[in-house]
Amino acid sequence: MTHAPRTGIWLIGARGSVATTTMVGCAALVAGLHPPAGMATETPELADAGLPPLASLVFGGHDTTDCPLPKRAEQLTTAGVLPYGLTQTVTHELEAADREIRPGGPAPGDTRTDEQLIAAFTHDLTDFRRRIGLDHVVVVNVASTEPASGGAGLPPSTLYAAAALRAGCPYVNFTPSTGLRHPALAAPLATSRLPHAGRDGKTGQTLLRAVLAPMFRQRALTVRAWSGSNLLGGGDGAALADPAAAAAKNAGKERVLTDTLGPGVEGQVHIDDVPAMGEWKTAWDHIAFDGFLGTRMILQTLWQGCDSALAAPLVLDLARLTARAHEKGLTGPLEDLAFYFKDPEGTPPASLADQYDRLLAFGRTLADRPDTGDTGAEAAEAADAGDTGDAADTGTGTGTGHAGTRDARTAR
Repeated sequence: MTHAPRTGIWLIGARGSVATTTMVGCAALVAGLHPPAGMATETPELADAGLPPLASLVFGGHDTTDCPLPKRAEQLTTAGVLPYGLTQTVTHELEAADREIRPGGPAPGDTRTDEQLIAAFTHDLTDFRRRIGLDHVVVVNVASTEPASGGAGLPPSTLYAAAALRAGCPYVNFTPSTGLRHPALAAPLATSRLPHAGRDGKTGQTLLRAVLAPMFRQRALTVRAWSGSNLLGGGDGAALADPAAAAAKNAGKERVLTDTLGPGVEGQVHIDDVPAMGEWKTAWDHIAFDGFLGTRMILQTLWQGCDSALAAPLVLDLARLTARAHEKGLTGPLEDLAFYFKDPEGTPPASLADQYDRLLAFGRTLADRPDTGDTGAEAAEAADAGDTGDAADTGTGTGTGHAGTRDARTAR
């Protein structure tokens, strides 16, 4: 008797606001309690992409805190992020996911080496997949932006990414943290042949920029300056109070302007931590441009929203799309998922409309491309058996588990 396929979603930062909202939201959608607002994968345009059903998703993850998910969900309810009464309705699902969350690291005072941490994280992933009988496990980093690494070891996001490679799991970086883009992972990433996507989810201010910047270019209006400001609280606000962490975030925000309008546009983005704002954020943009005969004009935008509620549907989209890509044997950077990121892989178009066209074409590829029979099982079996392959020169030992035979860059 064959079992119904199930897909694991392993969240880095599994007890954070984005992860908790994602898991509560998925349970609510499966129960038919709310419509799938914000999810492109639930629209008719992607209905035939063969994505794993929401009901087939099983959640687990890593976190350095021990607050139970039901309690975290109640905190988000008090903050106005989740509807009142919803947490009680999906308590069973939250408790099940909470049982699959493992201690992350390095925690303060943690004496384990990079290799020991990667080995522990890899064991957690392979145990999750084997024990529950999952067909695929996608690792998604939704932790707060990490501060700049000042030590000799690898940053935490890279330790988790290395474990994903070693365990034969596709990887999505929804944060501006380093993740797979550390030089130490270049060689093992190239040989892993796993699909991966990132980085830094595009939820608000940059989403508007990806729409407005092409408008100015297409209408031949010269943008003289584009400045922005962000006020936010919560864990991300505290993390982005670090100037180095904020710089990584801002680089993604500014990329869309450079890619669309070219270099030389004046202005910067500022991020301010305002703890009193809690889970909410306000983003303001001031755009100065020249019209016909040099007439000076200004456009201002104001975006007020809840980042967790904006991010959660994107996390579900990305996990399902990446899992399907893995199932179909696609490998390498998933450039066609640029629609979701501030700083996407490769050199995709910067316009949101063009990125959306690429996403729909990708969906057709997922539906039409025939299976090859090689969907990452070899890597999974090797990881489950403790065969981690040859260690990288850096000592990360991410191995070479083969996950497929096609480069995702050809899937357009």
